[in-house]
Amino acid sequence: MMSKVGQIMLYVNNQDEAVDFWTDKVGFSVIAEENNGQGMRWIEIAPTKGAETSIILHNKEFVAKMSPGLNLGTPSLMFFTENLDELYSDLSNKNITVGEIVNMPTGRVFNFADNEENYFAVMERK
Repeated sequence: MMSKVGQIMLYVNNQDEAVDFWTDKVGFSVIAEENNGQGMRWIEIAPTKGAETSIILHNKEFVAKMSPGLNLGTPSLMFFTENLDELYSDLSNKNITVGEIVNMPTGRVFNFADNEENYFAVMERK
C-alpha cells in the first residue's frame, strides 16, 4: 500500500538554470545532488528541508536517450501557500511570469512559469 507521494520527476533542458530558478527565485532548497559520473545527474529540491514530497530535476535530453518513449512532459503541480498575496508579489517582483489571481471554490489560485515556460499553480490554504 502506498502512503504518500515521495518525489516528483521534473525533466528540464538546463538543470543549473532550473536550480537557480527554484532556489533563488521561488525559495526552495537543494536537499541532495547526485552525479554518477556518466552523465546522469539529478538534483533534489523541496520547499523546506523536512518536506514529505520533493522534486527531482533531471536532464531531459539525457533521460530521453536512456529511456526512449518515457513521457517527459511537465507534470501539473499545485503548490499550497498560506499567504497568496505575499507570494504573488514576491514572484512578480523577481520578474517571474505569473497569471491573474483567480477565485475558485477551493480557494484563491494563480499560476507561474519557470525559465522553460513550464507552468505550475499555487493555491492559498490557511
